[in-house]
Amino acid sequence: HDRINETGSRRNSMREPWGRPYQFYLFDLDGTLVDTAPDISASLNFALEQDGLDCVSETLTRHWVGHGSKVLISEALAHLKVTRDPEPLLKNFIDYYQNNIAVNSAPYPGVTDTLKTLVDRGAKLGVVTNKLTTLTMLLLENLQLDHYFQTVVCGDSTKNPKPSSEPVFLAMEKLDASTPETLFVGDSITDVEAARNAGLVVVCMRDGYNHGVDVSTLNCHGVIDSFDQLL
Repeated sequence: HDRINETGSRRNSMREPWGRPYQFYLFDLDGTLVDTAPDISASLNFALEQDGLDCVSETLTRHWVGHGSKVLISEALAHLKVTRDPEPLLKNFIDYYQNNIAVNSAPYPGVTDTLKTLVDRGAKLGVVTNKLTTLTMLLLENLQLDHYFQTVVCGDSTKNPKPSSEPVFLAMEKLDASTPETLFVGDSITDVEAARNAGLVVVCMRDGYNHGVDVSTLNCHGVIDSFDQLL
């Protein structure tokens, strides 16, 4: 899990074992490609306020993101120690989020340039996220990232979302991707387990939405601090 700290260490002769060009790249979305926590946090707090509940901090939201909207609401309710039917909150959350999905969300530094370089090299790219399809496509379109990806697999695309391997295999099927030529890029144990369950090499962004866990302790093949380390 050694970090790649300088340009020289990214040269072919000194690369990490995983650090080579791949034909296929699969990316998690929230916390990997895009910092979505500000808008998710605002939407969550709107839903909580509508139900007469206290707001929660963005820091907490960052810990909860990654398992889908329903889990996010459940985590907030558990934190507030209240018993509520999550469905009305979920509806308010999604309604608000759809209308405010890219107010303060933005791709992480280097993401757009890296995606462009990979596509220009001839690589095929896909997104594998636990976010709902409607929200995922809306976000990618708003941030003008959608054209980089030849497939997008979401939390409602398969019966079981990540950490199941089902969405990963679906994305690979759509890309006609081979296991040895596919790299998964994520930010949490959910991504690592999904990729590992599919037999893929997986690397993690260091400062994504990792549920408070140091990603260097996860069973990933490498940890990166910036997106250009994929090049």
